[in-house]
Amino acid sequence: MGAPFGRSPASTAAVRSGAKDVARLAGVSTATVSRALNFPGRVEPETLARVRQAIDQLGYVPHGAARALRSRRSQMVGAVVPSVDYALYARTTSALQAVLDAKGYSLVLAEHHYDLAAEVRVTEQLVGHGVDAFVYVGLHHDPRLFALLDDYGRPYVLTWGVDPMRRHPSVGFDNRAAAYAATRHMIDLGHRRFGLLSAVTTDNDRAIERGLGMRAALAQAGIAFDESRARYGPIDLAASRAMMHELLALDAPPTAVVSTNDVFAVGGMLACRDRGVRIPDDLSITGIDNTDLGATQTPALTSVRTPIVDIGRAAGEQVIARLVGRPHAAFESLPFELVVRGSTAPPPA
Repeated sequence: MGAPFGRSPASTAAVRSGAKDVARLAGVSTATVSRALNFPGRVEPETLARVRQAIDQLGYVPHGAARALRSRRSQMVGAVVPSVDYALYARTTSALQAVLDAKGYSLVLAEHHYDLAAEVRVTEQLVGHGVDAFVYVGLHHDPRLFALLDDYGRPYVLTWGVDPMRRHPSVGFDNRAAAYAATRHMIDLGHRRFGLLSAVTTDNDRAIERGLGMRAALAQAGIAFDESRARYGPIDLAASRAMMHELLALDAPPTAVVSTNDVFAVGGMLACRDRGVRIPDDLSITGIDNTDLGATQTPALTSVRTPIVDIGRAAGEQVIARLVGRPHAAFESLPFELVVRGSTAPPPA
């Protein structure tokens, strides 16, 4: 009996072939076929070659995964970020996407909610869907992540910091130095009683480094930091507002507050307004990242301008260079700048 009208015998075979047919022809189980399609690094090379040959012979194409397996490229790059709600990660990712799009690549975005084990699981899923390369936020990751990427031969770039040990390709800036600069500015104004508003440091090397930068500046100036004046919480205006209320309620509240990003600083400024604390007359405050949120406050926020957009662009260029085998700088440290505005002044007499 001939093929149905409008179909060639080859197309009929493609329609009728399934994973069981591939397994039968290759002499393997259907589970092995699934692993070959989704996790080729876990299949012996000889077995993988038989599965590929069977796929080609039968024309089996499950949801595009087999196409990616045969071509070895999906033209997709995965960006796995801590949270898509944080505006700065969105700006970096947008710049990354612009570079990838210009080069013919698509961006796949995922988040792990500051859970590094979840980051590994998300990455494994994206590898199974044929994603060619990855971009991550921060320098601290579960060691299993790098083992996974190495097993599957997936290039990757870390962002928002530069690996000091030169182990992992990375592009970013010195978070510790950025917080040091903001703190040093207020020390030079004469402040000696400091507070800290920070993101939770668990699985967040950016928050860790910025806190260390503040402490390093204080230690160099011979100023002891009272840890009771440190508060940690989610990157959220309401949370930071509440955290600043706690600092202002202390018997000896700080006269200068270092915030590890502009969201914390603006939340702190709102709390000061609630309590009638004048900025900068009664209290000085700084942020990091120099966002529009801080720049449009009254008074405008002193903050550290960080290379948010440049990080995304540089990461895109680097990951594409790695995919196509073009020479590239594996470690790129970008500049930052302290922008002094009206939220900082000498302490009250």
